[in-house]
Amino acid sequence: MKKNITYIISLVALLTSLSGNAQFYYYNNNYVENDITFELGGSVGIMNCLTDVGGKKGVGKKFIKDLNMKNSQLAAGGFISALYKSVIGLRLEGTFGKVKAYDSVLQGDASDAKFRYYRNLNFQSKVTEFSAMLEFHPLFLKSYDVTEDNVPKLSPYLLGGVSMYNFKPMGSINGRLVDLHSLHTEGQGFAEYANRKNYSLSQINVPLGAGIKYELGPLFNARLEVVHRILFTDYLDDVSTSYIDPATYATNLSASQATLAQAWYNRSIPPAPLKYDAGAKRGESKNNDAYFSFSLKLSFVLGRNKVN
Repeated sequence: MKKNITYIISLVALLTSLSGNAQFYYYNNNYVENDITFELGGSVGIMNCLTDVGGKKGVGKKFIKDLNMKNSQLAAGGFISALYKSVIGLRLEGTFGKVKAYDSVLQGDASDAKFRYYRNLNFQSKVTEFSAMLEFHPLFLKSYDVTEDNVPKLSPYLLGGVSMYNFKPMGSINGRLVDLHSLHTEGQGFAEYANRKNYSLSQINVPLGAGIKYELGPLFNARLEVVHRILFTDYLDDVSTSYIDPATYATNLSASQATLAQAWYNRSIPPAPLKYDAGAKRGESKNNDAYFSFSLKLSFVLGRNKVN
């Protein structure tokens, strides 16, 4: 951890030293901008997810078409970024939010979605994420003559990178939140299901997104941004494959955990059209889960100096 902090401090120091080497245009004739500018800011918005639980009414759809906005939860964060000549930038960011989904949102649906409704699963999880991302602002590939006052204040951009995130799926049983990971709900780690490994609660994801930045003034920026995370797990919601033999809970868990696991095993709502015996489909393992954030960001700009 100390080495990582040292690397970050060294990187910021290097960029700071470089930023003083050149100044390439005046901003509103009152500020001069260095080659490298920095932004320090925060964000607030919403977080949502695509998992095996819930979804939209009707037949399950691919990607964002199955996103149910009713599940949106509050998210917030902070970031620091360095932008070279307004074109390419490096951003370090922390994001803190929550995701949730529940099958009961499909109540009254008469299509194939009724099978998810009768299954009656739910989950929620806090998400803590730290990311390093690159930004690309294509409008600033062009050199602008500031004497003509045509430097764009509105800049669309793309971004992508890598993140480390932590999650912990919880399920609600009779109003009580239960740690689903510790219950090994699909036999993860059980000798009887040797091909089902325990999933880690700390993993890497790939964030990809787009946004638009607006210069509120020489020292302040505002952004609207959407970021999709590509995950390498199907267990964000603790649901992926099939039901197991509930008797295996008693042989692999403590008595209290086995009681909770068996209570969670079959939560179907009568008259469920399917039986939830061992081997019955519980989730869809072909597609990994994902989560999104939509955010408004405000930031303070460093690296623009007022002309004397």
